[in-house]
Amino acid sequence: MTTTSAIQRQIKGIPIGKPFANKLFLKHGSRASVDQALSRLVKSEKLERVTNGVYVRPKINRYVGVVMPALSEVIAKSNGETIQVHGAEAARQFNLTTQVPAKLVFYTSGSTREVTVGKLKLGFIRAARRKLQFSGTRIGLALSALWFLGKDGINESAVKMVCSKLEVSELNQLRNAELPAWLAERLNQYHGNGTGYSGGHDNP
Repeated sequence: MTTTSAIQRQIKGIPIGKPFANKLFLKHGSRASVDQALSRLVKSEKLERVTNGVYVRPKINRYVGVVMPALSEVIAKSNGETIQVHGAEAARQFNLTTQVPAKLVFYTSGSTREVTVGKLKLGFIRAARRKLQFSGTRIGLALSALWFLGKDGINESAVKMVCSKLEVSELNQLRNAELPAWLAERLNQYHGNGTGYSGGHDNP
């Protein structure tokens, strides 16, 4: 079986629209032969090259053509990093602010840098492991939003806004995460069933 045939066979088991790295196929040949095989598959339109070393089985939309995967997922797959939505964007998604971030920024387990994918520029800020917990989930998004508000910016209303949008199981996981003391205290005041605070009030 040729390198290209072996790669095509393996690719059939990868979901359409899910990015994958070229290193996934090194068992089928040398790095050069794998890259050449992937390039041929791109030219035949069986694959799309998303960024250097990362490919995807194209997902076709009848109106817009090829639909590319989430950029953060692409970068994470390419570099083996853990990616978390930046707190400013997470806060916006929970309606804690109406301000739209000027550019796409993510927390990362990798280096702080700026990456260009197509015509878009993405910023990555190296963050502590605690801020990357539950990456890619609503729990992680909630953690990012609340941590972004900070000890002095967080209030009862914000905690209720975020926690009310989580399932009880998700809220329990968030409360049991590795948190700074001030955030753990705020979350522990919130009832596990999402009905409100068990005590404590903010100063006006």
